[in-house]
Amino acid sequence: MTTPALQTDPLAPPLLDAQGRRMTYLRLSITDRCNFRCTYCSPASWGGKKDLLNAEELGRIAGIFAALGIRRVRLTGGEPLIRPDILEIARRIASIPGVRHLAITTNASHLEALAAPLREAGVDQLNLSLDTLSPETFRRISKQGDFDAILRGIDAAAASRYASLKLNVVVMRGVNDGEARALVEYAHARGITPRFIELMPFGQGVPVPTAELMDRLRGEGLDLSAEPEETGAAADSVTSGPARYWKAPGGRVGFISPLTQNFCGGCNRVRVASNGDLRSCLGGRAQAPLHQLIRGGATDVELARAIRAALGDKPEGHRFTEPGNGATLLSMMGIGG
Repeated sequence: MTTPALQTDPLAPPLLDAQGRRMTYLRLSITDRCNFRCTYCSPASWGGKKDLLNAEELGRIAGIFAALGIRRVRLTGGEPLIRPDILEIARRIASIPGVRHLAITTNASHLEALAAPLREAGVDQLNLSLDTLSPETFRRISKQGDFDAILRGIDAAAASRYASLKLNVVVMRGVNDGEARALVEYAHARGITPRFIELMPFGQGVPVPTAELMDRLRGEGLDLSAEPEETGAAADSVTSGPARYWKAPGGRVGFISPLTQNFCGGCNRVRVASNGDLRSCLGGRAQAPLHQLIRGGATDVELARAIRAALGDKPEGHRFTEPGNGATLLSMMGIGG
């Protein structure tokens, strides 16, 4: 097989992985620090890295990926909004030619003040993490943080005219699995699409299979019907992701099922962790030290070649379910959520 590393012009699209899948979506972690300590994401011992990519370096990396065919960039963390230069980072990346969509995943704790400025800076999509509507359960999961500030932040986002707002809920058995119906109603009341995510093997907790959760929602009276398959422009690979959506009376409901309904066959994503390492797969080890290369004086062509070489080792799937693999993974904070 001809690998991506052998492309005639390293800085020209397409950007392909070892299976020939076209990469159009960059998840760019800008910090591995967070103001929460969620049990499934951030181990208490995680101190964070001090030498993070600066705004100029993040913009350069995003620009190279855009030249290679990336059309959607998502800023992640840790919690990306704790960076004091978040608006500068957003403006830089939103202005890059070829970047059609700029999204952020956030726990919403800083959104009351930042929702409107981020929209003005060019962010058009937000994923808001909220696992519970109970202050007590929130403290059990997150260990710290201001629950009321999160709710105010979500309301501020809903009022700021984003093109897309999604509410991400990580479902844990015996913790928040009984709140799914209430979270659907909470999200739909604000024009937000709720998405329920099977717990991945990065931290503590017991996952709930999507099929079981859907059966429970239907048993509680929520009418879920399959959406028709999208084709043509509606199935744009730039915006498509791992969620499968169903219609409900108040709007759409999404389910992300990495364990029981593997979505790797249609993968279009590549990740750069907060330390500047490109990670070709959330559950894999293939990487390229972009941070070191940049500070070592690498040219854009050399960076593009390193990116293509790492993607040439991208596995067919994440292999989360293989025995013992979960124990070898970094925390979600270390990789980029």
